[in-house]
Amino acid sequence: MNHLSRRQVLGGAVATAAAVTLGAPSVHAQKRGQTIRFVAQADLKVLDPVWTTGYITRNHGYLVYDTLFGTDEQLRVKPQMVDRFSVSADGMKYTFTLRDGLRWHDGKPVVSEDCVESLRRWGKRDRFGGFLMAHTGKITPVDAKTFTLELAERFGPVLDALGSGARPAFMMPARIAATSPAEQIKEIVGSGPFKFVEGDWQPGNQAVYVRNPGYVPRNEAPSGSTGGKKVHLDKVIWRYGPNPESVAEALAAGEVDWWEQPPLDFMPKINQNPALRTFIPDPLGTQGWLRPNHLHPPFNNKKARQALLYAMDQVTYLALAIGPADYYRPCHSVFACKGPYASRAGAEPLMKPDLARARQLVKESGYDGRPVVVIQITDLVFLNYAAIVTRRRLESIGFNVELKTMDWSTNLIERNRKEPPDKGGWNLLHTWWTAADVISPAVHFGLSAAGPTAWYGWANIPQLEKLTTAWLRATDQAQRKQIADDIQKVAFDEVPYVPWGEWDNPTAFRKSVQGILKFSAPVFWNVATT
Repeated sequence: MNHLSRRQVLGGAVATAAAVTLGAPSVHAQKRGQTIRFVAQADLKVLDPVWTTGYITRNHGYLVYDTLFGTDEQLRVKPQMVDRFSVSADGMKYTFTLRDGLRWHDGKPVVSEDCVESLRRWGKRDRFGGFLMAHTGKITPVDAKTFTLELAERFGPVLDALGSGARPAFMMPARIAATSPAEQIKEIVGSGPFKFVEGDWQPGNQAVYVRNPGYVPRNEAPSGSTGGKKVHLDKVIWRYGPNPESVAEALAAGEVDWWEQPPLDFMPKINQNPALRTFIPDPLGTQGWLRPNHLHPPFNNKKARQALLYAMDQVTYLALAIGPADYYRPCHSVFACKGPYASRAGAEPLMKPDLARARQLVKESGYDGRPVVVIQITDLVFLNYAAIVTRRRLESIGFNVELKTMDWSTNLIERNRKEPPDKGGWNLLHTWWTAADVISPAVHFGLSAAGPTAWYGWANIPQLEKLTTAWLRATDQAQRKQIADDIQKVAFDEVPYVPWGEWDNPTAFRKSVQGILKFSAPVFWNVATT
């Protein structure tokens, strides 16, 4: 496939969109009875933020739940539900004391046992949390507000794990957190600034949240998921808008207040409307993924996976899937290119696509012609087009391709299936991660390679797991940088996934909306309408 622009493919004009940068947001002239109408990136079908890594569910989690620690807009970890903590002189025992006034939405107090049980469940599903729990001897309640975490082996980034945003350690009542992490929870009770209105939840249409009057915010300025989560809104109506043209019209007409993730082709017109504003809430950007299923042919064979790497042309993917060139950039690293571990170590196949070499690798893999089942997401424009590019690239190197269409939230369920592709499973999926979630080996699910417990695709690459553990135990930055380079070299040889570049995601809202924070997730504290 030649390098195609969206102008060629879509027949529309591509213009440069200038985003309005917000300063430190503050809210004035609040009015009572405020409701915000928000169009989310996808349909909310899964409510358990531990069971899935889907951002749509994580975003839901930030409204309903709270965390022991959070991450501010500079990616610094700060206490949130925790009032104070101490670390023993040998660094092996952490003692945490909760803030006063923490209550679940059912009115019961948050106690240390709830936090202990929540951490145990989270640690069985989260990558960083899993590493922490592997180094932990025990987590024990001391009294109603205090608990301890005692390490069995030295582990420096304890607080970084607890404050990680990749799959946040959301706190739940112990009775709910006792649910197996392999099963979805059935009751949505948090202690966060909003309550989920289960009776108004209509999958495929909307979710509704109302202000939690019992929430006690910290007495600090808000930043990211840290600080004072002061709520000015009485209700959040969270809508699903699979048709971007309709959402754009509703935003312009004042029927919608905030559009989380407009397709970038819509940005020029949005920026021309004086009633609307845009900005990029996460300046570190986003990384696109092509993830093979390592359980079944052909991608249980390393040579077939290497063929994907040699066939990857990031500019082709980005030009078609993302659109305006001002928003995207090639990135020949598995780590975020604006992060400290970005590198070109081992990246030669990604930097210089070679279709002839890819075809040869397909032949050497023993590929037998059976259809390669590629999940195609229909309600997210960029993933829809990414699947089209993948089909063309795969067919050009000798694969037969079958597109399996579904919406994003159905995919969050379907990608759990481990059956062979001809029995309802899949071979390739497309997804994306914010840069903060691919910034280091500890949080990077694309490098998760522990077989059955790895992220979807279930890569089994023991060397990656060993190197990541070494990175976590490293004591200085130069050593961590060298290990990260070694991890990337293994990744580009074994190919747990293929990155297809980076881009920025602006958000759009009416000028009547104030106080949106810079963060990798849309959060609704500090937000008001005038």
